[in-house]
Amino acid sequence: MNQAQAKKRIEKLKELINEYRYLYHVKNESIMSEEAADSLKHELANLENQYPDLITPDSPTQRVAGEVLKAFNSVEHDQRMLSLNDVFNVKEIEAWVERITKLLGKAPDTYFEDVKMDGLAMSLIYENGKLIQGLTRGDGYRGEDVTLNIKTIESIPLKLRESESTKKYLSGRTEVRGEIVMYKKDFEELNKKRESEGLPLFANPRNTAAGTIRQLDSKLVSERKLYFRSYDLFIENELVETNELVYKTLDELGFLINKMSKKVKSVKEIEDFIKTWEDKRHELPFNTDGLVIKVNDRNLFKELGIVGKAPRGAVAFKYAAEQATTIVKDIFVSIGRTGSATPVAILEPVVIAGSTVQMATLHNDQEIARKDIRIGDSVIVHKAGDIIPEIVEPLIKLRTGKEKIFKMPENCPDCNTPLKKEKVEDVVYRCVNEKCPSRMYKLIEHYASKSALDIEGLGEKNVIALINANLISDQADIYALRVSDLEELERFAEVSANKLVSAIKDKKNPSLAKFIYGLGIRHVGVQTAVDLANYFTSLDKLSEATEEELENVEGVGSVVAESVVEWFAEPTNIKLLAKFSEYGVLIQEVKKTTGPLNNIKFAITGSLNTMGREIAAQLIRDKGGVFQSSVGKDTNFLVVGENVGESKLIKANKLGTKQISEEDLIKLLKG
Repeated sequence: MNQAQAKKRIEKLKELINEYRYLYHVKNESIMSEEAADSLKHELANLENQYPDLITPDSPTQRVAGEVLKAFNSVEHDQRMLSLNDVFNVKEIEAWVERITKLLGKAPDTYFEDVKMDGLAMSLIYENGKLIQGLTRGDGYRGEDVTLNIKTIESIPLKLRESESTKKYLSGRTEVRGEIVMYKKDFEELNKKRESEGLPLFANPRNTAAGTIRQLDSKLVSERKLYFRSYDLFIENELVETNELVYKTLDELGFLINKMSKKVKSVKEIEDFIKTWEDKRHELPFNTDGLVIKVNDRNLFKELGIVGKAPRGAVAFKYAAEQATTIVKDIFVSIGRTGSATPVAILEPVVIAGSTVQMATLHNDQEIARKDIRIGDSVIVHKAGDIIPEIVEPLIKLRTGKEKIFKMPENCPDCNTPLKKEKVEDVVYRCVNEKCPSRMYKLIEHYASKSALDIEGLGEKNVIALINANLISDQADIYALRVSDLEELERFAEVSANKLVSAIKDKKNPSLAKFIYGLGIRHVGVQTAVDLANYFTSLDKLSEATEEELENVEGVGSVVAESVVEWFAEPTNIKLLAKFSEYGVLIQEVKKTTGPLNNIKFAITGSLNTMGREIAAQLIRDKGGVFQSSVGKDTNFLVVGENVGESKLIKANKLGTKQISEEDLIKLLKG
């Protein structure tokens, strides 16, 4: 990107970010998630760092956003209320430490870190130990006087507590800063009440807290549970020596503080703190998306000064976002194992929830048209269901006019067979050619995948190589492979050929559930395969089942039942099963298991450290438990791992499902 292109991009970013910040901070409305806005701000900051001549005074990176609402008196802050620059990984923290070390001529001895609260920044003014004023951040220089409203919050002391160590704070002017937050459980209860009253639900705790504080009727404020959690302290003509002492003093003065805050001495200890709270932060009563890291010595902090909107002596570490912004480079059509033609977006690589995302499903052409997604668009991307990258929406205001509208191809991109819809009401086009190369290799790859038979060495490239060499044409053919056949191929040597043949031989006696899933029957996922296996107990019984019998299985409806019956009636599939039998593949029948987890139902969100999700699911089943892919009314436990999304947590909280850690699950598995 040259300077002229950067200038255009910067202007569009500034316009959109400023609109977001105005609606979010002034009107308490939101046009996108905070994570997406953070991603846009990060892009803007990087462009401005690359082209410093393009930095202007009105840039969002140069000021604290927000305007004072006219309904409240505007009051000037004694000391400007600042924001913090964001960092997203340890390398950026190391770069920050390197910068401040260079400025100071030495590295700070200690740092102070705390969990960053997602609330409304507030300044409380005390005169001779008594509360006289409460101000919002406003634009950083002037805030809104909301004194009457904040006085209704029980966690705010109207008079500071006196002790030997706090006497000097009880005379003259003392300022305490912190966040007004609404706890997650209180937010859920408030929304339940509004739902029962037929009122629209609030979007999130932060906006609800901010909107509540800005109510003109203090009685309404008193009816909602809010908390003030403090993190900073100023007194006249004196500097509190360290941030560690600030927290100790705030605690003694009678304020809520975050007890998890900690003094550390190195980047390594900062990194350890980050890892500790990456998972544990979800157990906190309030929402948080990261940490605050400060130079502990406040004299050094003051010496480092301020650049634009932020102090040099502190940064905000943001955990891996579940949403981010990127650009759609192109859209192609992928043919699945059932023939479904799915548009897929190729993205500029972006990190979401700890992993790099380069592609996102677009589902179908109707969904693309509904969202108005175009090639070249800047888009918001998130991980649907904790795992699958998905485009939320395009950022239309960032369009340049060069974006292209996507048109679904008429023919399959792999075999040139016309794409068709099976029914008028269908939204998915399909390639009906059962010999389509994409369908063939994906079916075989699916059969060998971890969730199915888990055959190591049968990934996409090897499967394609075997098909191209005419060694296999379906899933059963893999059992006829010989080492001598493989050694003639470019991708295989003697060792790798022996390994693959041995891995295939080891899976000639698969469990019924894994075999059913491996067949690639349309609409039959991992859990449905388990449910079918447990109900019918053998492949013969399943193959003879009627639609009515299939619908007796919990979770199986008419669509799945019809698909299963059609699969076993298809002549090609009857021949496939006969080939499996001919090659000596014996499918295990299901024997009912009981154990310490008998009939206890589990769901999992996020990733686990000691095992994959499928392994955890199998261990649960081995102990007599039931693994569920989603949280339902009958779910007993939700196992919460790392890098979780919000959907299952929200549902679990709504249903009152007990949430446990990976360690808790392991204890239950051990009995």
